[in-house]
Amino acid sequence: MAEETGRLDRGDGVELAWASLPGRGPTVVFLGGFRSDMEGTKALALRDICAARGQAFLRLDYSGHGTSGGVFEQGCIGTWAADAALVIGQRAPGPLVLVGSSMGGWIALLLARQWGARVRALVGIAAAPDFTSRLMEPALTEANRAALARDGFFHEPNPYGDPVPITAKLLEDGRAQSVFGQPLPFAGPVRLLQGMRDAEVPWQTATDLAAHLGTEDVRILLVKDGDHRLSRPQDLLLLEQTLTSLLGTQDGSQPLPEAGIAPT
Repeated sequence: MAEETGRLDRGDGVELAWASLPGRGPTVVFLGGFRSDMEGTKALALRDICAARGQAFLRLDYSGHGTSGGVFEQGCIGTWAADAALVIGQRAPGPLVLVGSSMGGWIALLLARQWGARVRALVGIAAAPDFTSRLMEPALTEANRAALARDGFFHEPNPYGDPVPITAKLLEDGRAQSVFGQPLPFAGPVRLLQGMRDAEVPWQTATDLAAHLGTEDVRILLVKDGDHRLSRPQDLLLLEQTLTSLLGTQDGSQPLPEAGIAPT
């Protein structure tokens, strides 16, 4: 069946862009990274994988990202997690498999904490939980700190494009949304794909996250020559193999169990 596209008003005039593919549940949801969008290589590869399986699939743009409305500088982790929750609630109300890339991995973990058993499995691709406090804040220069105090933001060089505005709001909210700062009792299967040549997220983040998660069903797949994006053909094949191993047989005769822990 054809993919549907649309926009969802989140209630304040900001419209969130989405694209969904009808099919068998659980719905696979792709959550993109910081300053990324739903037209990237991994998002489209997952769409095609799900289409071939007859699996329901959803991708979306957070506010200030891609073709969604809103201003990037006004957003933060909590805002973007709420955006994702709103679109998922409207377009995929049933059981879910969340696939999060970089910041999207952080958001997937926050949603798993919120929804418990509704999330059947998690896949992280260079997942970057708490990257604001673990990676950004320790690297702040005196000039960065002065700009944050004076202007509320500074511009950080970006290897993929224009400099990125980093706001005090983003850093403050990042601390409030910490994954490592409190238990995460999710009990479903978790798969973490991580490149060992990732220049943005140290590969040890995956081992730290595996130790922190409550579930015993965690596997880390290290790609020795893999970078942060993990978008090469061999990386996409690994992603496909990982996802299909979680979803089971293509005819749906081996569905994922309800393994998540409901929030308390």
